Formats: sequence, structure tokens, C-alpha cells
Amino acid sequence: MPRFNNSVMGFPPLRGAVRQLIIFSAVVYVVTLLLLAFAPGAGNTLVNLGALRPDLIRAGALWQFVTYPFIYVDPIDFVLSLLGIYFLGWAVEDRVGAAKFYLLFFASSILSGLAGFGLSLLGPALHAPSFAQGAAAGCGAAVNAILMVFYLFNRGTSLMLFPFPIQIPAKWFVLGIGGLETAYLLLHHFDLFDFVLLLGLGAGYVCYALFLTRRTTIGISEKYFSFRNSYYRWKRRRAARKFEVYMRDHNQTVQFDEHGNYIPPDEPGKKPNGGSKSGWVN
Repeated sequence: MPRFNNSVMGFPPLRGAVRQLIIFSAVVYVVTLLLLAFAPGAGNTLVNLGALRPDLIRAGALWQFVTYPFIYVDPIDFVLSLLGIYFLGWAVEDRVGAAKFYLLFFASSILSGLAGFGLSLLGPALHAPSFAQGAAAGCGAAVNAILMVFYLFNRGTSLMLFPFPIQIPAKWFVLGIGGLETAYLLLHHFDLFDFVLLLGLGAGYVCYALFLTRRTTIGISEKYFSFRNSYYRWKRRRAARKFEVYMRDHNQTVQFDEHGNYIPPDEPGKKPNGGSKSGWVN
């Protein structure tokens, strides 16, 4: 996908992973609303077990790291979150593909949830029992991660502040969102919900650095093949030493160089093959 140079405006296509996430979130929200309206007990149980709650996670509710992005109660929060996915997600998905977009969505949500849960454990040490407490719900953290990745891929672009015809540079948009959520974090006395939202920006940067850039992918690939080749060289040297011991036990002498390559017995001191250290080159 070509890099954006001017601005992003208009209504983007609704397709791929973006469409699937929006449809699934909408279905879950409708079910939640119906349960809260007609079966309040079941609805409250769904919200409590699906949202991110540190007290329940300590009791073993680890699934909440995956389920909380799809739990909503406030309609405005629901609409704003899905609008964020819709207006920004298509550009990121076109750049990285559907599979990595799903990975970005869930990895950023889990990372933000884990970091938020970790902060909730600091309350006793800080003598602040309400520090990072409460519940976190909705995909706001993932939307912030998508925003961060969008900016990192398109640093020179501008975003239109829907529905107003105002273009804002992506850099200032990210800083504005971060500042606004920091203000809410202070006003709400460091509650978990605002912590998780703010952590989404950092999670987006981490995801971008780990698996969304080609340079990182190449670096990981090079490290993998380097490790694999080192392991094979170690196995070859080990096999050479064991073979030397075996041959000595049978009153025969064989020689291998430091790379595990065989040295022909007729000319152990000579370097054949144009000066190499062994009879062949691997």
C-alpha cells in the first residue's frame, strides 16, 4: 500500500478483518443489551465475567484479557470505539494484511490488559488501594494501538476530525489523544479503565516494532537461521569428536579440524582445495 502523503478523508471501505471485528463486536453488544434489559442477572454476569477485573483475574479469570475488548455498556463508548476501528483500521489492514491486523488487535489488547493488571498490583505498595482498580472494557486500547501504528506507517499524513472538515497532522492527533486520556486518568484518580486506554498507545508501538515492520521480520529471520546454523555446527563438531574416540578404540586414527570437517590421513598437514582447512568445505 502506498504511503499517505496528504490526508485521509471520506468513508473507507468496510471489509476484511475490520468488518469482521465490527460485526462481532456489534453482535456481542446487542446480546449484552438484550440480556441487561430482559434478564439483568445474566446480563450483569456476562459483563462482570467478560470485562477486565483485577480481582477476578487473581482468582483465575485469565480469559478476560481476550474478552474485555468486546464488552460494552455505554452506547457512546461502543460507537466511538467502532468508528475508530472503521476509519483507521482499513488503512493499517491494507498495509499489513488481515492476519497481522488481527494479531495487532488482540496482541495490543492483551498487552494493555497485562500492563494494567500489573499496575493494579502496585496499589498496596503505593498506599493507594484504588490505584488501577475497577474494570476495563471495550476495544479502546486496541483502537489506540491502531492509531499509533497508523501514524508510524504514515508520519506525514493528516487526519480529518469527523464530522468536522478539519485536518489535523497524525502526530498531533496521537499526542492529543494521549493528552486527553492522561487528563481523564488524573480526573478519575488513576482508574484501570483509563490506564488501559493510555497503555494502548504504547502497545501499538511495541506491536509495530515486533512484527509489523519488514526490517524486524528480516532481523528475526536472520537470528533464527544463525542460531540454527550454530546448532548444526555444534552437532557436527560433537559427532566428529565421538567418531575420533570410536576410531581410537579400534586402533585407528582420524583427524577433524575445529569445524568438524574431516582431514584426509595421507596429508594431514597440507591444506587442499585451495588452502581450506579440510578435505571439503561445508
